[in-house]
Amino acid sequence: MTTTAAALLALLVGAVIGAGIAVVIFLSLRERDRARAQVSRAIPEGIREVLHGMEDPAAIVDASLTVLASSPAAAPYGIVEAVALTADELRQVSRKARDSEGVATETFRLMRGAAPAESRLVAVRATKVSPRLTLLVLRDITERERVEQMRRDFVANTSHELKTPVGAVSLLSEAIESAADDPEQVRIFASRLTGEAQRLASLTSRIMNLSRLQASDELTEVRDVAVDEVLTSAIEASLIQAAAAGVEIVRGGDRDLYVSGDAQVLSEALSNLITNAIAYSSEGSKVGVGVKRVDDVVEVAVTDRGIGIPEADQQRIFERFYRADQARSRRTGGTGLGLSIVKHAVQRHGGEVRLWSRPGRGSTFTIVLPLIEAPVEASPGKRKKKNKMKASKNGDHR
Repeated sequence: MTTTAAALLALLVGAVIGAGIAVVIFLSLRERDRARAQVSRAIPEGIREVLHGMEDPAAIVDASLTVLASSPAAAPYGIVEAVALTADELRQVSRKARDSEGVATETFRLMRGAAPAESRLVAVRATKVSPRLTLLVLRDITERERVEQMRRDFVANTSHELKTPVGAVSLLSEAIESAADDPEQVRIFASRLTGEAQRLASLTSRIMNLSRLQASDELTEVRDVAVDEVLTSAIEASLIQAAAAGVEIVRGGDRDLYVSGDAQVLSEALSNLITNAIAYSSEGSKVGVGVKRVDDVVEVAVTDRGIGIPEADQQRIFERFYRADQARSRRTGGTGLGLSIVKHAVQRHGGEVRLWSRPGRGSTFTIVLPLIEAPVEASPGKRKKKNKMKASKNGDHR
């Protein structure tokens, strides 16, 4: 073998040995990095900053379920940095994500805040970001679930409420046809049929009013409204019912106050409160309607001395179709929509409805609305001037 061939062979062998050594070193380094990753608790760059900017509760936890980083919104749920997860549900979903080498999602209730804590329905998504780190993201779906439940209840209740008068109308129609030869029975059935038709019309009208209030973002006919005008309209609409029930409506309080809004909507809302007060009052009692200015708001209170509302029912009294006294509502023809309409009508005007009630002592519903300045043409000086001009035209020179 020549010297040149021997040199080339030695060079080739050296290159092969060098390549082998390089491969061994590369594999060793990769194995070392993998081993480090298996035990590393270092948070990937940028994740901590992302967590601190999130509005939803979120956190990074390690294999021991200790929180390494979290968003500010996670603290009310007991998710605090350098502290282990305390909620069993969160611990379970974290383990599930780490064991499954992927993503785990669960929906359950968690306590939010210090005792007495508030239970919230949350959807939790756990994602494995490294062998020892798991990302938890919580989304509070309590309100969404509540709205969805209200929607389901509304559909079910509407179907039930409509079915009753519709069925009664059908049966009474058949009864009238069967009693065609008996005028007295026909009159009785026709009277009952008229009552059921009126009940159906009232229910349909109230459902449409409530849907309109909930669907529209703005009121269609907004103007400066005199509170006196609203009270007069609502009271006059309730006088026949009050006379039939032997109840007196008493009005008092401040005058010449104004709000901005839809006079018809406000009148219907107040009329609903007065109607309810009459329905739940005993014969010979009084229903008070009072107006009071408090700083920059006007308060319109409707008070009765009726049966009152139990405390357990007061939180739900403004829900659609909810009735605190089912038997009395059936007797008076109540639909369970009046107070819900009041609530939405007042909210559309930027106000609120307050309730005070004690069983056996009565109830007071108070509508609170933003107060505005009286229009120029409605000011007392302007009205006096107009009255003088009118008297002069009529020949009154006193």
